[in-house]
Order: sequence, then structure tokens, then C-alpha cells
Amino acid sequence: MKKAPFPTTPTTPKTPKHDKRPHEVRIIGGQWKRTRLAVADKPGLRPTPDRVRETLFNWLASLAAVGGGELPGWQCVDAFAGTGALGLEAASRGAGAVLLCEQDPALVAQLLTIKGKLGADAVRVERGNGLTAIERSVAGSLHVVFLDPPFENPALYEPALRAAARALRPEGAVYLEAPRKWSDEELAAYGLESYRYLKAGAVHAHLLRPRAEGTA
Repeated sequence: MKKAPFPTTPTTPKTPKHDKRPHEVRIIGGQWKRTRLAVADKPGLRPTPDRVRETLFNWLASLAAVGGGELPGWQCVDAFAGTGALGLEAASRGAGAVLLCEQDPALVAQLLTIKGKLGADAVRVERGNGLTAIERSVAGSLHVVFLDPPFENPALYEPALRAAARALRPEGAVYLEAPRKWSDEELAAYGLESYRYLKAGAVHAHLLRPRAEGTA
């Protein structure tokens, strides 16, 4: 005689994991130090963590060869601006011109609001394609290009690195945030080399410099 099937228990839907994304980030240094920036609930929006930005701007300060983390008169492009945390941090620390480029209209409106609130005259907000913004920059004109594209769109990295390398001044730098570490061999194809690197959770943060001529 066959045994009756074991009674099944209705499955309970899994409780979604807690969303660990921050609801706000803050400007770390400069004239707008401690200003808080709201993080909208948008798919793929992943602002650079405060700790990583603090380290990044310490690196940039060492390149500027001035104290206090200032970037006097620097020309910068934040190509995938999102919250604007990278570009606004640069402007807070003395950058002369910062372009924040973002495609999402709601995020653009948010950037315009914070620009007005801060009276950030050095900041320009543009709705559009960040890659196009870098490509139209004058060759050799930029001190820093911030590249923090959506991790789920890896096809953006190669053209963005190529365009950024062309737009950089000889003493300039590219900040690259990615879901993996980029090797020296990969970067060499774009005329770039690693200057500083750190990993924080899922974030791989690279500061890249133009590759010295004749480097093997």
C-alpha cells in the first residue's frame, strides 16, 4: 500500500534583503564640508562612499602639491554624475570649472537644486551623455576626469577611458570606479597607468595617470 504523500507546507515569500545603499552622502572637505547630498532611489545609482572619496581627494591633493586637499583652478568632468558627489567635492576644494553630466532628468533637477543652494558658480550641470561630454573636451585640457559609470553597463568603460586619456593634461588624472581591478596591461592600451588603487567592498577605485613615454 502506497503511503500518502507528505503534506506540503505553503512556501513563504522571502523577505527582501535590507537595502544597504545610503540615503545620503556628504561632502568631505573644502568650503562646503559636511554638506549632505540626497541619494535618490534609482536603479544603478551607487554613489562613491564617503571613505573612498576622502582617500581619492587625498591622492589628488598630493598631485596638486598643495596642502589642505585643494585643487586650485582645476578643470574637471564628472561624466556619470548621479548625486554629483565627486564633482561637487572637487568644486568644494577649489576646482575652477566642474561639469556634472547626467542623463536622468530627475537627477539633473536635483543637481541644479544643490548647485543653486551652494551658489556653486564653478559648477555646470548638463543633461546628456557623459561619454560625449568627454569626447568633445579639448585634447589635453582636463586636470581630472571622474569615471563612475553604472556597473551593469561594462561597455562604457573602454570608450570612456580612451576619451578621458585624450582629454587629460600631462599632469592630469582619471578616477575610475569599477566592479573589478583593471590590470596595467589593459590600461596601457589607453595610454594610462595605475597611480593609486584601493578596494572597498564591491568598489575597485583606481587613480590613473598618463603613461610615461617609452614605458615598457
